[in-house]
Amino acid sequence: MQILTTLEDSVLRLQINRPEKKNALTLGMYEQMTSALEDAGRDPKVRVVLIHGHADDFTSGNDLQDFVHAPPVGEDSPVGRFITAISHAEKPIVAAVSGAAVGIGTTMLLHCDFVYAAKDTRFQLPFVNLALLPEAGSSLLLPMQIGYLRAAELLMLGEPFSAAKALQYGLVTEVCPDGPAALSAAQFSAGLLSAKPAAALHLIKTLLKSPYAGQLAAQVGDETRHFVERLRSPEAAEAFRAFSEKRAPDFTQFA
Repeated sequence: MQILTTLEDSVLRLQINRPEKKNALTLGMYEQMTSALEDAGRDPKVRVVLIHGHADDFTSGNDLQDFVHAPPVGEDSPVGRFITAISHAEKPIVAAVSGAAVGIGTTMLLHCDFVYAAKDTRFQLPFVNLALLPEAGSSLLLPMQIGYLRAAELLMLGEPFSAAKALQYGLVTEVCPDGPAALSAAQFSAGLLSAKPAAALHLIKTLLKSPYAGQLAAQVGDETRHFVERLRSPEAAEAFRAFSEKRAPDFTQFA
């Protein structure tokens, strides 16, 4: 199984389990995570969701081979349904990350309530490098959370950044010495949350997110529409061709 789920003491652990591919996400894995999140929302025995990968990697983002063969075509795609599920989740979500946290591996964290990162975590939002656009509402949430200039730096340059920078920018709750320590910290917080009154937690989360809830749904829709259009662009074709040929893309040929 590439997505493992375990329910213990009211905490649903959702583990990304494809270490041989740095936990790169396939369409099937998105579908499994969506089902797990939707089931957690309906199950009264689940009070908190904990998402993590292995000590070596959280996720390196989309599996590009899988992505190229079956690109998303709208909000009803497996990726779109996962974004809807995690952004609409009413119960607290805690994440533990280490190693690679690329693309959706970073943007999904914007929908988590607590994020514990190992010191060696390498975050990256490389959408522009593939001639694509950010997703998961990140074009709204990032500038809202960390400010326009910092969001522009991360999205327009698309360069990797450290856990220390993520903490400085306010993208993670705490930086831990390593992957096991990040998971332990996440488990500790999840345990504390599971003992809190569920209705109060739900209302707090709803109130925290209510100022931008409607705007987020509209932004996700806009991102998805533009993302699908960019997938068909000559720049994206060059980016994916260069990736398969293991060379740097040449975007200077395009206006």
